[in-house]
Amino acid sequence: MSDYRRWVPNGLTGLRLVIAAAFFIILSVWSYPARDLLVTPRHPVWPYLLSAALFGLAALTDAIDGPLARRWKVVTKFGRIMDPFADKVLVVGGFIMLAGPTFGIDTPGSPSYQVSGVTSWMVVIILGRELFVTSLRSVLESDGHDFSANWSGKAKMVVQACVIPFILVMLGITEVGPGTWGRRIIDIAVYVTVFVTVLSALPYISSAIRLARNR
Repeated sequence: MSDYRRWVPNGLTGLRLVIAAAFFIILSVWSYPARDLLVTPRHPVWPYLLSAALFGLAALTDAIDGPLARRWKVVTKFGRIMDPFADKVLVVGGFIMLAGPTFGIDTPGSPSYQVSGVTSWMVVIILGRELFVTSLRSVLESDGHDFSANWSGKAKMVVQACVIPFILVMLGITEVGPGTWGRRIIDIAVYVTVFVTVLSALPYISSAIRLARNR
């Protein structure tokens, strides 16, 4: 087997982390271009569109590296560890950034307004779900049980990976102030994502209970 087949999947995983770093840098240094909601930013807002493209590129590497490794039969311990790690860094990190201060707008006499629609409590739920399922998997697999990702986990990942660039594109092309159609669409997308994230943990909990009863 050619040597390149051994390092291409892991190289794509590493590339995903590099792209994620560039994605985070853009969102860290760029703030929504309005001091308050009385100021209308000029569209398109290219940094948000660029960051959405970077996220999409990183997600594309995730769609390629695993299937390549399995098809070429070059699955490694490094890949088994780093592939899900890179996924979590990209997606959870994306939500953390969206809930950060660069997406907050100060309005006179009102609390800070998150134009991204993502708030800190939503990030706590998303991160908590990931930590819970990962911990559950570690305990059960250490006892010899197969606790691989199921359909709900994969569906959750797809929804999360789609909503982050979607929010950024919406911020880049339309108005997102209170009552605007852009804001309503963002809110629907974000709340659906939180709901799917919570729902996706239920099959894992059910499997863990079933395995515990059969011990």
